[in-house]
Amino acid sequence: MSVTPDPLKPGQESVWDYPRPPRLQPTARRIRIVHAGRVIADSVHALRLLETSHPPSYYIPPADIDMALLRPGRGASFCEWKGHAVYWDVVAGGPPLLGVGWSYPQPTRGFAALQDHIAFYAAPFDAVTVDGEQVRPQPGGFYGGWITADVAGPFKGIPGSQFW
Repeated sequence: MSVTPDPLKPGQESVWDYPRPPRLQPTARRIRIVHAGRVIADSVHALRLLETSHPPSYYIPPADIDMALLRPGRGASFCEWKGHAVYWDVVAGGPPLLGVGWSYPQPTRGFAALQDHIAFYAAPFDAVTVDGEQVRPQPGGFYGGWITADVAGPFKGIPGSQFW
């Protein structure tokens, strides 16, 4: 299937230049998640996962997460690159946010740096920011990428992207 990348604006990178299999890289960008008046995570030590057609996913070390606001969630999934994932619920006031985080307790060798780091879906939270910019969630509800102004698509998850 042929996809035409969106035109790049100054300072943008295209998700169509990201690799497959994905690449993991450290980032010093400030990642912040707030919900119900509570800071869930605040980090400048996250890992950024880059994969063709996906906006970046950010994996945050547990030292930068208020782990008292998390509890193990239900279910599991499998990624051909990273291995078996487990899910996390957030309990920060109001109804619990179920399955909004995921991690790889025993990631594959190529993604060993992900061990104990947790990624989060952006949509359920009051605020999810990268360097102060409110992110938009990756479309489609299944994928966990975060869209910022410096990333160009189109992004997997939009209608018609199932076989990208």
